[in-house]
Amino acid sequence: MRKEIKETLYLGWPIILGNLSQMFLGVIDTAMVGAIHSSQLAAASFVNNLLTIPLVLGFGLTMAISPLVAHSIGNGLMNKPLVIAVNGLFVAFFMMIFLAVGIEYSQHFLLNNMGQDKIVVELSGTYLRWMTWSMLPMILFMVLKQFSDGLGETKWPMYLSLASLPVNGFLNYLFIFGKFGFPRMELDGAGLATFISRFLLIIVIIILIIYKSAYKPYLQEVKQAFVLKSSRIKEILRVGIPSAVQYGMEAGAFAVSGVMSGWLGYVQQAAHQIALNMAAITYMVSLGISSAGSIRVANARGQGNTEQVRKIGYSNFSMAVVYGVICAVILFIGRTGLPKLFNDEMEVLKYATGLMILAGVFQISDSTQAVGIGLLRGVQDMKIPTLIVLVAYWIVGLPVGYFLAFNLNWEVYGLWVGFIVALSASALLLFFRFKYKANQ
Repeated sequence: MRKEIKETLYLGWPIILGNLSQMFLGVIDTAMVGAIHSSQLAAASFVNNLLTIPLVLGFGLTMAISPLVAHSIGNGLMNKPLVIAVNGLFVAFFMMIFLAVGIEYSQHFLLNNMGQDKIVVELSGTYLRWMTWSMLPMILFMVLKQFSDGLGETKWPMYLSLASLPVNGFLNYLFIFGKFGFPRMELDGAGLATFISRFLLIIVIIILIIYKSAYKPYLQEVKQAFVLKSSRIKEILRVGIPSAVQYGMEAGAFAVSGVMSGWLGYVQQAAHQIALNMAAITYMVSLGISSAGSIRVANARGQGNTEQVRKIGYSNFSMAVVYGVICAVILFIGRTGLPKLFNDEMEVLKYATGLMILAGVFQISDSTQAVGIGLLRGVQDMKIPTLIVLVAYWIVGLPVGYFLAFNLNWEVYGLWVGFIVALSASALLLFFRFKYKANQ
């Protein structure tokens, strides 16, 4: 068990840091605009919740890349990883263009028919446009990051992601507050800064893959890799679409609850966004463990080593439980101090403190279900896990949260109790599904 945990962490820690750095891009935006006024924080929350589903659909699609690359290497097919990456870029590009254009043309409807406060709607327009089009370079970067991760080259994407933090922070400083002669753009400036940061990321990772020696063995047949074939695209879609749906349904449930929190007023919506940011940060570590487990399981499966698949899986679940306990303790201890990093209005902090406690309660379940999805993706078991996520979030969790929040008047706390129910159900069912598949 110790050996498996060590190997997963060795592969996974750069993925974890890379995930955290991408999450902190949003956290930096939230913290800096929250310093202006809670209405700006609420508008950022509203836009990010609107974009959660399309962004996570794209992100989920890219999650097919790393296990497919690892599986091909396990089979000794050294020319196939680049083929997978190129076809992944093609699929991701057209998917994100389609989603971005759809959001662009439905922007007026989205802003004015979601029951949000008038001030939130007024602040959201331009910010929504910048964030919508920044999804494209972000997802293309994720395709190449997954390509690199699947090769076991996890550190370079991590370095790029970490480098994007000070770049984004500096650009935020220029555009949000109007420093060094730039106009004061407030929330709109945060959107512009995010777009520029993400665009730079995709340019730099392309240069890195072309010129870094570690990637040379996989770039021998570039012309062949750029020949698009339906069979290659279908292979990505076969794993990528269920993966995208899984993550989309989970993130979509959180996004819908975020919109519902806006029905309770921008104060509760701002508190919801603060607690969600903290929960999202802890989730990025779970996602890194999940990705590393998925890559290792896919490689072992490619070698036909079923015993290794079981060892990796059960060690990853053990890591998830321990990590969840640690996060729960941290969030409980920091329930009053951490929200002050985002906003200092007493009414917002009152709600945020209670939500931090609820976020701590579901940490074990959240970590366990994230790892379960990754492991099952590694063995290319997609249909049943997708059904599990659908039932847990949309048939159980969201209705429970709505009933508690609006029928029993638990307000925003009721929505988060719904999260606890959904995550717990998902974690248990995914664990038993992996146990069943591992014993076959």
